[in-house]
Amino acid sequence: MTGIREVLRGELVSIATDTAPLDGILYEPDGGATAGAVILFHGNTMNFYVGPPRFLPPALVAMGFACLAFNRRAHDVLSVRGDKGRMEGGAFQTTAQALADHATAADWLAARGYPAPVVIGHSNGGMMAAPHVAARPQTPALVLLSAGAGGPARTQREGLLAGPRLPEVRARAEAMVAAGRGDELMLLPGWWYVITARSFLDRITTVPDILAYAPRITCPALYVRGDAESEATFPGEKFRQLAGGPCESVVVPDCDHFYNGREAEVTMIVADFLRRRVVS
Repeated sequence: MTGIREVLRGELVSIATDTAPLDGILYEPDGGATAGAVILFHGNTMNFYVGPPRFLPPALVAMGFACLAFNRRAHDVLSVRGDKGRMEGGAFQTTAQALADHATAADWLAARGYPAPVVIGHSNGGMMAAPHVAARPQTPALVLLSAGAGGPARTQREGLLAGPRLPEVRARAEAMVAAGRGDELMLLPGWWYVITARSFLDRITTVPDILAYAPRITCPALYVRGDAESEATFPGEKFRQLAGGPCESVVVPDCDHFYNGREAEVTMIVADFLRRRVVS
């Protein structure tokens, strides 16, 4: 039997934007894609070579899919590209930039002959996948892997990033922006610990609410979360109820947000869904 390693072939790509390019890998099966394509959206402060964008492509390529895994401009927490030390990364991200990066990558993939890819998004990448797919009804399927519920009101209520010090941190960020220091870094008491003032305010006011987008998503959908994740924060069951098309939700036992040690099981769940909903 042909092994996954034998059919996996990747091309390093660089996708132009109006600022820094999106770097990634396009994996294509030997002999060409027979099942279409998949585009993978990574989570907050992650990148294309960790988590689902790393461990899913071998199995998907073996099924006949081409796979694009790429970095948004907001990859990792902080990075430099050699442009006179100019920093980039998750500390600078905005919702508008993430949505633009996803659209740009999808357009690039369409120009390569894959106009309607399956969309797979992990964590924040899943949250941002909801509006992306709602605007693209031609999408053949959507896979949300531990996508956060999102929504500005909920984000502020839970005090994400700032923890219990949300009022204090928000006031400091607003003062920095008002003083023209919005792109300066500030420390946070919680994940992911460092961010610009402008990005922090964007995080707590603009993140999409995936449940609000669910009725507009009519393609087959799958929501996966680990049992160590709260259903209130990662609302797979509620998303399934509200989805505008056929939707499945799966809770993986003994599993955390990053699927550590459960990569094989998550891969099997995703592959089975795509085999039934897209390939067959």
